[in-house]
Amino acid sequence: MKIPVVNCPTCNAPVAWIAENRWKPFCSERCKLIDLGQWATGKYRVPAEEQEPEEEPPLPQ
Repeated sequence: MKIPVVNCPTCNAPVAWIAENRWKPFCSERCKLIDLGQWATGKYRVPAEEQEPEEEPPLPQ
């Protein structure tokens, strides 16, 4: 069976997709931390649509 290979999202290096590779999909801890830093600083964002707040029912009097 051929071992799947993916590219590191940070540096584009080939990465074997095997259980022994503890940093997958990254090639190293360094690339993993660079990616985490990008999320932490807000460079990466997941797009979302703004939603109108739901109306709360009136409180019983």
